Amino acid sequence: MKEQSTSSSFVFTKQNYMLLFVSLAIITLSFILMGGASNDDPTQFNEEIYSFRRIHLAPALFFIGIGVAIFSIFKKTK
Repeated sequence: MKEQSTSSSFVFTKQNYMLLFVSLAIITLSFILMGGASNDDPTQFNEEIYSFRRIHLAPALFFIGIGVAIFSIFKKTK
């Protein structure tokens, strides 16, 4: 009988997983930045919902996080 050697190797390397966790941290940070203070009086309009942080910064961070995640999946080792 022949012995078959099966090497148990992971699809991703440690660097891929680290990049994936960094992307998850960036995406989490973007959702935290999108959230904000609650409005105590529902009859008053709060202008804070149109701030730079919520309209521009948080979505940009979200898409950067998605890009890093895609990069971490497709990155090949040498």
